Amino acid sequence: MNKPAAPRKRASVKLETAPKPKPKPRTTRKTSKKELPKPPVGSFKHRLLMIGLEVLGLAITAVSAVMILLGYSAGWFSGTRFFTSLLPFAIGVLALIVAAAVLLIGWWKLRKWLQGRAAILAPILALSFALVIGWFVLQNHFAQAFGHFRMLVGGKQEASRVTLAHQVYAAYRRYDTAQLLQMVNRAETYNPAIVEAAKVFDIDPNLLQGIAATESSFLPRDSRDGGHGLFQITQVPKAVMAQAGKQLEVSKPSVLDPRHNAFIAAATLKYYLTEMHNDLFLGLLAYNIGPANGGLRFIMQQYGAIDFVTIQPYLQQLPRDYPIRVLSHALAFRLWKIEGKLPVYEEGDNAMRIQRIGIPGLQAEL
Repeated sequence: MNKPAAPRKRASVKLETAPKPKPKPRTTRKTSKKELPKPPVGSFKHRLLMIGLEVLGLAITAVSAVMILLGYSAGWFSGTRFFTSLLPFAIGVLALIVAAAVLLIGWWKLRKWLQGRAAILAPILALSFALVIGWFVLQNHFAQAFGHFRMLVGGKQEASRVTLAHQVYAAYRRYDTAQLLQMVNRAETYNPAIVEAAKVFDIDPNLLQGIAATESSFLPRDSRDGGHGLFQITQVPKAVMAQAGKQLEVSKPSVLDPRHNAFIAAATLKYYLTEMHNDLFLGLLAYNIGPANGGLRFIMQQYGAIDFVTIQPYLQQLPRDYPIRVLSHALAFRLWKIEGKLPVYEEGDNAMRIQRIGIPGLQAEL
């Protein structure tokens, strides 16, 4: 019997396939600091510069605005009554603080919007504010507001200074312009020596010109009270004469020589300014009184005076007005130097402009 044939087994053919590449193990390699990406050169400095300009512009604007607003407020609400002066001023200061906070928040939001457009817009706007308020500061009206602000902060001392300053302006106002102009022209011959002496002893040359104008009207001569030359030199402390001789490189300066005379005057004024702690009015008064009767310091101790305002009532007319006359003449020379003319005080806005220019020697207090 035939057996059924067994089914044939299919031959399995193995196809040789390329082995899959094994993934390479990831190696964690530490990157050195030198390989880290660097920020663009100058980016930090650029941002710092932009922030600095923005802060500078805002600071100038804020400080100037505070002085102006407080100055005008002090002028508007001047007085001692509670409801008409003190309370309104206090409310105004509170309103200024609130307004400053609101403006600061508003600027912060505006700054974000500006930076979204361009980083330079915020500094440009801040500097623009500073330029606008700077332009206002240069105007004559700012001098009045700044004067009120100084009065507010300076108190009694500033009030005395302002009173004396207006005495100087009033004296200048009373001068005859033609006569002043003649004196200014006569001074041209002696100005080089005066400027040289002022530079050596670190004094405003307009002050020395004011002293010479008051003493001799730039007509050097001997006076009845023993004064000599351009500055009418009389009694001078020995230390002053030695200092002047040292700077002139001579053993004994001659009061008849205009240059020597100017050096002696400058050394004398410097000596008395130092003695009076750089109080200009007292220094000029001491220059005029000299060492007679123990000098100004002894006179002030005798009457219990502490400054020029309190010593004025005890003095005779001539020494009492001496600092005012010197400074009013010095003001004339300052105006001639700056404006090339002697403006009439009461015409137009000359008074405000002259006050903004200021009195020589008092500028250091500003």
